[in-house]
Amino acid sequence: MNVTTILWILGAYVILSILAYYIQEFFIFKPEKLHEDFKFEYSYPFEELNFTISDKEKINGLRFFSEEKEKHGIVIYFHGNTRSIKGWAKYSRDFTVHGYDVIMIDYRGFGKSKGKRSEKAMKQDAQHVYNRLRYDFNIQEKDIVIYGRSLGSGFAAKLASSNKPKMLILDAPYYSLSHLTSRFLPFLPMSLILRFKIRTDEWLKYCRCPIYIIHGTKDRLIPLSSSVRLAKIAPLNTHLAPVYGGGHNDLPSFPEYHRILRDILLGQYDDFDKQILGDIGFNT
Repeated sequence: MNVTTILWILGAYVILSILAYYIQEFFIFKPEKLHEDFKFEYSYPFEELNFTISDKEKINGLRFFSEEKEKHGIVIYFHGNTRSIKGWAKYSRDFTVHGYDVIMIDYRGFGKSKGKRSEKAMKQDAQHVYNRLRYDFNIQEKDIVIYGRSLGSGFAAKLASSNKPKMLILDAPYYSLSHLTSRFLPFLPMSLILRFKIRTDEWLKYCRCPIYIIHGTKDRLIPLSSSVRLAKIAPLNTHLAPVYGGGHNDLPSFPEYHRILRDILLGQYDDFDKQILGDIGFNT
């Protein structure tokens, strides 16, 4: 291979890396945008909320109310990287039937939420919503559950690490975004060019609340091994619950998922057979 060829290869590599740096946001975030006048309609009780960050920045959300007589608290729900809360709203029923209200928020650029996206800004948005719940809605931290689904698991872990919620629940979480993207683009220096690191692994070590991780054993997008590694970061307060046969987007179709979630929310979850833990490589 002559010098010219090597230079062409290096040049193409640099150009590809630069291109990945600038367009990565279009691959990470796949929002559904809603018009400001869009009206949410559901057959169960809810209210629309707006959390104002600045004149040009706001976080839109929905609060779904539990109709159960016995109330257990409120869940802050961070959804995945697609759609908007309009589509994610149906999952609020997984919590309201067990006596929890649910706050679902859209990230910047999703739904009616506005503002330029950056990891720092999105983490600050999450803390802003948490503070509003505490001080404006008079909700005590011991009654707040933080739930993160897929992409949302990183923001949920960061929020839990900076506060003292009742518990943290992660649904199909990734170890870190650079680790995940490196699986699909192993030839690029993702740890260097990725603008959204979202280090779930880094923040879990600072969580002082119980941590529950739910993950499908047949997840092809974010493999179960990601959750196994996360669970080993803080093994004394982390519970790992695999859903056998579950993929990345179909966990709610499995009765076992709903049983696990119910037991976690009601404080009845008990670590399953230790042999199962050994089978998936997690030993307590």
